[in-house]
Amino acid sequence: MGKMDKIAVLDFGGQYAHLIANRIRRLGVFTEIVSPDAPLSVFDAFRAFIFSGGPHSVNEPERPGFNEAILYIGRPILGICYGHQLICNALGGEVLSGHIREFGKSVLAQTADCPIFKGLGKEETVWMSHGDTVTRLPEGFEIVGSTKDCRSAAVMNRQKGIFGFQFHPEVTHTPSGMTLLDNFLTFAGLKKEWNMSRYLEQVEKNVKEKVGKRDVFLLVSGGVDSTVAFALLNRILGEERVLGLHIDNGLMRLGETADIESYMKAQAFHNLRIADYSDTFLNRLAGVDEPEQKRRIIGDTFIDVQREELERLKLDPEKWILAQGTIYPDTIESGSTRHSAVIKTHHNRVPVIEEMIRQNRIVEPLADLYKDEVRELGETLGLNRELIWRHPFPGPGLGVRTLCAKGTPLHGKASDIDKAAALAQEKGYSLYTLPLRSVGVQGDFRTYAMPAAVEGEKNWDKIGDLSTEITNTVRALNRVVFSLARKGNDRFILHEAYLTRKRLDILRRADDFCTRFLRQCGLYDKIWQMPVVLLPCGYHDLKESLVLRPVSSSEAMTADFTRMSFPLLDELVRELISMPEIAAVFYDVTNKPPGTIEWE
Repeated sequence: MGKMDKIAVLDFGGQYAHLIANRIRRLGVFTEIVSPDAPLSVFDAFRAFIFSGGPHSVNEPERPGFNEAILYIGRPILGICYGHQLICNALGGEVLSGHIREFGKSVLAQTADCPIFKGLGKEETVWMSHGDTVTRLPEGFEIVGSTKDCRSAAVMNRQKGIFGFQFHPEVTHTPSGMTLLDNFLTFAGLKKEWNMSRYLEQVEKNVKEKVGKRDVFLLVSGGVDSTVAFALLNRILGEERVLGLHIDNGLMRLGETADIESYMKAQAFHNLRIADYSDTFLNRLAGVDEPEQKRRIIGDTFIDVQREELERLKLDPEKWILAQGTIYPDTIESGSTRHSAVIKTHHNRVPVIEEMIRQNRIVEPLADLYKDEVRELGETLGLNRELIWRHPFPGPGLGVRTLCAKGTPLHGKASDIDKAAALAQEKGYSLYTLPLRSVGVQGDFRTYAMPAAVEGEKNWDKIGDLSTEITNTVRALNRVVFSLARKGNDRFILHEAYLTRKRLDILRRADDFCTRFLRQCGLYDKIWQMPVVLLPCGYHDLKESLVLRPVSSSEAMTADFTRMSFPLLDELVRELISMPEIAAVFYDVTNKPPGTIEWE
């Protein structure tokens, strides 16, 4: 990215590697994700390095390799969690499995002066997530911070400029985390030169080189990412070389296609084509219940439809290149970095797309940006604020918010459910499980597990603490919902259900009411997004339930469930539970991690 100072994040497979990069960019320094076993020549371009966390143990023979020469080139290094352990181990220290594992908030006490602690209190809340611990330091290192259960929570070798944190400064649950990272940048002497103006200069050069003399064909869903990508390509190449196609796939929100057409006309875009392929998508998705299969079918169908439209318009495929609004989190959650695990396959990372990327037939102008940076870029391009700040909407649309099932319920181990029920009872709540699966991310890996539903006092602090305790303690449960209303007390039944217009219309009505309600109450801009999920479970005559999933986030890599006012929530739920098809309404109280924002 030009000749500006930049820092490398070595990715050891942790989902937080990209979160670290995002945080550093917010502080004004350009950051790149680099494979840890790259040749030393790759590292010459960077002024400093951060070793990310990861799901491995340094004592595992199959742990990711890394180029140890980086430890001796004399540039500042910060190791986080696994990265901290790896540095200490490589330099002659010792790392062992801890008798006590730390997951969640802890208190870090400073035990020695450290330049990275400048401006912090003697005690700070930090976020821990580890089982292994550094038990012996390498020569020249000293402990500068400890927690109750981890003596070596922060270490340094001041002379070599190497620092190690067992905790995660990059997550919002470490309140002074940004100060810690900023202090490291200051120690490293990095100039803060990263901004959208510099990015625009570079991306214009990159797009022109990638596209060459070809024209660009872009699928425009109407979401933030594809809309900003469309505007950016129009600016770089001109309208005459860009053709946008909005496909109505039958999985859109209520009135979505008409809204998109209206938005684009208001922004003076005249190169957008609208096509209805809802029958094609729904026919291919008929009878499919497995989430990954749904995503792949949707992704493949988008490509087939794109090819069909190229033929319909008599456009030569050799003279056109496909553009996508892919952003950084899409690639990491699809397992695209060397050591990352697949959390979910994004529709723009299905095999056919990967092959097109290898053939240089895809251009992705936003692939280095996070959601907050995409929005900043949209503002720089002069897009309407209502467009830029629309709630994120997944590429597969309501296809991943309408859960499907063959009708065979999950039951789970009685011991796991009993353990979770006991935890709930201790806090005055009752607990039962929903007989289906949702996707989550635990320990940097994807999980499909049963959600637990709790009922009891309307107290967000107690409910949130209980949710964290259940998902930390009972691995068979990766999500917790709070029961807001239900029309019966019988055991929930899982019904056979797939993606049909009838089910999608039920969800469209519920989703539309929730969106209008948030706007009327002045909450729409205060919530990152609020997916509404349709579950195929209820009672014998009422076969559907709804889950509200409002979250607070800034980049989608981590998120907290939003704590809406109960009086307002009661008003919303009264309307939703009155829908004749709905058996129950739940509220997702799971943070990310362990639960992803979407349920599939």
